[in-house]
Amino acid sequence: MATGRTHRPATRSRGIPEATVARLPLYLRALTALSERSVPTVSSEELAAAAGVNSAKLRKDFSYLGSYGTRGVGYDVEYLVYQISRELGLTQDWPVVIVGIGNLGAALANYGGFASRGFRVAALIDADPAMAGTPVAGMPVQHSDELEKIIEDNGVSIGVISTPAGAAQQVCERLVAAGVTSILNFAPTVLSVPDGVDVRKVDLSIELQILAFHEQRKAGEDAAHEGPVPPVPAKQQRKGPDGDVPAVMPA
Repeated sequence: MATGRTHRPATRSRGIPEATVARLPLYLRALTALSERSVPTVSSEELAAAAGVNSAKLRKDFSYLGSYGTRGVGYDVEYLVYQISRELGLTQDWPVVIVGIGNLGAALANYGGFASRGFRVAALIDADPAMAGTPVAGMPVQHSDELEKIIEDNGVSIGVISTPAGAAQQVCERLVAAGVTSILNFAPTVLSVPDGVDVRKVDLSIELQILAFHEQRKAGEDAAHEGPVPPVPAKQQRKGPDGDVPAVMPA
């Protein structure tokens, strides 16, 4: 089986837009669920709804793969699973190292979805000497002093960083210098990388803040539907440079 170091996905050479590449895993997840239920074919409308996109966008995305479906029948589920998996490079073996085996790193190490999607966790690495040899997800944690040798021995081209923010850039630089060309970053910081290195950032706090924004907006809409906000009584107002403003209430 080919390794990640010597084989790269064909998406860029085929000119598939990045936005389409970002949606391919959504289609694959929906198709895999259909395959597990032994559904033989699916319409573009059904698959688009399952993936959370509109059907016109789905058909456009699939046209880049050379897959147009059959009128009145739809798309062959098993063939699409294979076609998208091949396009994403998931028919190959991709050795991955996870650096930073704290709570998040340990959770990632225990995630069963890596192996089922073509990713093999080759090593778990941490800078804490006390962690060395500790089994996590059935694998012994190795000290970060061994990072370069581990990458070379396993032909690793994908690294996962789950360290504290302050250590992430240094870890990133060591990974890149050792030959890693793709990084999945869970550390709450922006990494600086040279051309030719791809970084995908997963920041849970940012996602929660975006959800908080939407919750606040929905709460504001609900309040607007309930009627106007009653005026502040005059005794609670004071004069400001731009007129009356609510007084600051004591804590």
